[in-house]
Amino acid sequence: MTFIKSNLCALILLMSLFFMLPSAQAQQDSQYTQYMYNTISVNPAYAGSRESLSVLGVYRNQWVGLDGAPETLNFSAHSPIGVKGIGLGLGLTSDKLGPSEESVITADFSYTIQFSEEIKLAFGVKGGMSLWNLDPNKLTIYDPNDYNLRLQNQSSPVIGAGLYLYNEKWYAGISSPNFLETEYYDEVQVSTAMEKMHMYFIGGYVFTINPSLKLKPAVLAKAVKGAPLAIDLSANALLYDKATFGLAYRLDAAVSAMAGFQVSDNIMVGYAYDYDTTELGSYNNGSHEIFLRFELGTRFRGKVNPRFF
Repeated sequence: MTFIKSNLCALILLMSLFFMLPSAQAQQDSQYTQYMYNTISVNPAYAGSRESLSVLGVYRNQWVGLDGAPETLNFSAHSPIGVKGIGLGLGLTSDKLGPSEESVITADFSYTIQFSEEIKLAFGVKGGMSLWNLDPNKLTIYDPNDYNLRLQNQSSPVIGAGLYLYNEKWYAGISSPNFLETEYYDEVQVSTAMEKMHMYFIGGYVFTINPSLKLKPAVLAKAVKGAPLAIDLSANALLYDKATFGLAYRLDAAVSAMAGFQVSDNIMVGYAYDYDTTELGSYNNGSHEIFLRFELGTRFRGKVNPRFF
């Protein structure tokens, strides 16, 4: 009981520190509809939690038909390393938006403790580098007297952290994938391009309806100063541990349909389509997202983790 109380105090203290961190502005992080399969991208504490080598690739084409719309390619891999409680991960992201492109490479470290008999608590840190470039040749300049933007390439460090609390039926996490704030074109007095810190909360619960059907509602909340709170609500049904079908709603932004298939014990593929519910929806053909996940069982278990998250 003393062990549990001491760990609970540590959890409360760390969560308090998260909320005391400097506030952020503007929502810019890569967006994923199938975030429930890509938790490692926002929370480093997830590294190794599936108790297998898990490799995931995600491609997202947002607002199809709109010139300069976001396009994201994400790759991640994470695994326990055989040392009790320690997980490691690697992430690569390429994010294109109009004339700008950002490439991010990160490494994740997590340490997991047995919080109680059935619950585990993981602490994680993320570190890496962001490479950002702007090509003004991709812009159409209507005012010749406008500021003459130049080709620019900048790099900046990435430092993030997270907490992840879970058992076999539910999970909850809080994180920031990057605490640091970066300014681009800071010599421009009229306007400045800035990257701001984002805070994430994730949570989900798996209901076993019967031996062949599981239902998992999940939520992701993303907060950054200067922008409305972004909330994604989803529900996925898993049939016979093989096929997954789901619906999602992004508050005041989009509705989505999702499908996933466990092709084999080691391979899963998935697809999501977003329909934009804002006025912007009249000018694009929706968003498409696909993922491919490959997993290998650990030398301790010999098979992949059957968890639905």
